[in-house]
Formats: sequence, C-alpha cells, structure tokens
Amino acid sequence: MTGRSGDGGIDGKGIVKINDFLSFHVMFQCKKYQGSVTAGHIRDFRGAMQGRTDKGLFITTGSFTRDAIKEATRDGAPPIDLIDGNQLVEKLKQLSLGVETKIIEMESIKVNKDWFKNI
Repeated sequence: MTGRSGDGGIDGKGIVKINDFLSFHVMFQCKKYQGSVTAGHIRDFRGAMQGRTDKGLFITTGSFTRDAIKEATRDGAPPIDLIDGNQLVEKLKQLSLGVETKIIEMESIKVNKDWFKNI
C-alpha cells in the first residue's frame, strides 16, 4: 500500500502469480466516490503507472463513465481493469470479506378495494 501524498495516484502495488507459471506487476488505485470516475481519472492513473507496471486495477465505490471504460481498454496503452461499486460488493459477498448475508422473508400485503367500497 502506498496511499500517501506524492504517490502519483498509486494506492498499492503487487505481483500477481498465476499457477506459479506466470507473474506480472500490478498497481491499483481506489476511489471512494458516490459519482462516476471519468476518463481523466483513468488517464491520470495510467500516467502514474507509466513504465512502472504491466497492468493496472482501478476500484471505485461509484461507477465509471462510458468514456472511462473506453480509456481503460484503449489500444496501445497499458490495460486497466475496472471494478465498480456493484462489482466490489458482489466480490465481497462471494468471498465473505467484511459482509454478512441473510435471507429476509417479506410478507406481501394487498389492499382489498372492494371491501372498502362496501363500508
């Protein structure tokens, strides 16, 4: 984890190993947003990654604009995977990380309009 001023927009870095056969460097950035991450945010992050990593990961509690998604997958630029708030919640649920799920049975109530008409 970096996450300090002067980190160039990099919140963390690591090495991903796949089946002890392939590995690559990854840097990530996290944004606690209610709104949308823009293409400008993605470009800034890519600039901070430049020459330092093989791949990027951008995680937000919000969402990504259409242009941000296009920018993340632009040809000729290092790839950046995107995880929005909905995907993040689903992954936390799947891995049981910091969340609990419970099934709640809801009772359905329907108003009988005829009964009220006859009062």
